[in-house]
Amino acid sequence: MIKIRLVCVGKLKENYWREAVAEYQKRLSRFCALEICELPEKKGPREEAEEILRACRGYTVALAVEGRKCTSEGFAGSLKRLTDAGRELTFVIGSSCGLDESVKAAADERLSFSDLTFPHQLMRVIFLEQLYRAFMIGAGAEYHK
Repeated sequence: MIKIRLVCVGKLKENYWREAVAEYQKRLSRFCALEICELPEKKGPREEAEEILRACRGYTVALAVEGRKCTSEGFAGSLKRLTDAGRELTFVIGSSCGLDESVKAAADERLSFSDLTFPHQLMRVIFLEQLYRAFMIGAGAEYHK
């Protein structure tokens, strides 16, 4: 089973965020071994960078507004190519202050979900939903429509 690591800076304080994440973790368990690595927020992105970089494994994708944009189908295709190659994947979501440039530069890819800025707690849920959607598209399921 493919290993996917989600490195996040900051805790989910509200129950509704934790419940949404738990639901997608449950759904994703049939497709991947998902590990969520939650790191503490520090004074700013530069102070968080070293710990983020230590947590990354395999092919690393930094979620950043200036990254490559794609459709859900395009994300599903990229995910399939990487998982078919047996790559361990890490996706990184920064804190409310964003990601340090050193983390973005070290990543194999930068991916943007929108030109809009989202709270990092909501982005975690959005990312997990899109990851689940990508696996469902790859499986030929109707969920994504």
